[in-house]
Amino acid sequence: MPGNSQRKGAVRKKGKTTPAGSGGRVRRALEGHGPTPRAEDRPYHKSYRKRRPEEANKTTGNRTRPGRSTPRPASNTATAGADWVIGRNPVLEALQAGLPIRRAYVADGVERDDRLRDIFKFAAEKGIPLLQATRTELDRMTGGGVHQGVALQLPAFEYADAEDVLADALDSETAPVVVACDSITDPRNLGAIIRSAAAFGAHGVIIPERRSAQMSAAAWKTSAGAAARVPVAQVTNLNRTLKRYADAGFTVVGLAGEAETDVAGFPGIDGPVLLVVGSEGEGLARLVRENCDVLVHIPIGSAVESLNASVATSIALYEVSRSRG
Repeated sequence: MPGNSQRKGAVRKKGKTTPAGSGGRVRRALEGHGPTPRAEDRPYHKSYRKRRPEEANKTTGNRTRPGRSTPRPASNTATAGADWVIGRNPVLEALQAGLPIRRAYVADGVERDDRLRDIFKFAAEKGIPLLQATRTELDRMTGGGVHQGVALQLPAFEYADAEDVLADALDSETAPVVVACDSITDPRNLGAIIRSAAAFGAHGVIIPERRSAQMSAAAWKTSAGAAARVPVAQVTNLNRTLKRYADAGFTVVGLAGEAETDVAGFPGIDGPVLLVVGSEGEGLARLVRENCDVLVHIPIGSAVESLNASVATSIALYEVSRSRG
C-alpha cells in the first residue's frame, strides 16, 4: 500500500518481555560433565593462553604473521584434522574403544539425546572431564567439521623406532613376525592391519612416512585399541628398512596376487618373518618387490579379483601362526 513501509505479513515487535525461568534446563545441562577443569586447562580461558600461548593458537586454529598481533581465524570450510574425533556416534565409539583422550569438548546448550547421555555417563564413570565451548569455538577447533556439539582431541601418536622393534623381535623366545606396509593409504586398513598384528602375536608394524596413512583417529578406532599394544614404527625409507631386517636374518615376504608360491608354505616360514603388504590399488612397488626374498599369493576363487589389504594380511598372519603350531 502506498505510504506504508511495512511489508505485508511482517510482524512489528512491540518490546522485550521478561523471560521465563529456565525450568531446570541449565542445571540438567551441567549434569554428567564430570569435574570442572582448572582454568589453565580450558583453551579459551585467559589463564590457558598466558601459560601456553603457542598451543592456544594451535588449538583455536589461529595463525599469526611475524609483526602481526591479531590472529587470523581459521577457515570454516576445512575438515577436522587427523587428531580429532567428531560427531556423537564416533565419539561414543572412540570412548568405548579406549582411545587415548587429550581433551573432550561439548558445546554449550547442545540438544541432548540418548547418545549424548551415554557419552556423559561414560565420561563421568571414567573420570574424563568434558570442557565446555561455544559452537563457534568448536567449529573453529574442528575446522568446520560436523561435530554435533561434541568432539575429542587425541594426543599426538608416539611412533616406535624400527631398530627398537627389530631388537625386541630378535630377543623374543619365539620366531618373530613383523608387518611392513607399503603405501597403505586408507587409515581404516592400517588400523585393521594393526589389530590383526596384535591378534596373531606380531612384534610390530612398520609404515613409511610418505604416501602412507598415519596413526590418525580413524586408524586408532579401527585398531580397537591394539595400537596401544603393538609398536608402530615410522621410517623414512622402507626399502632400506627391508634390507636392514633381511641382514638381521628375517625372511622378507611380499604379498602379491600373481606370485607362484603359496602363502601356506613359503621358505623360511618357521623363522623370523617380515611380511610386506602392498597398497590397496597398486600392490607392492617395484623396488619393494626387488627387496623381498620371496613373493607369495593367497589362493582365492576366480570370481574375486583381489582381497582387501587388511584381509590379506590377516590371512597371511594366520597361515604363519598355524604353520608354527
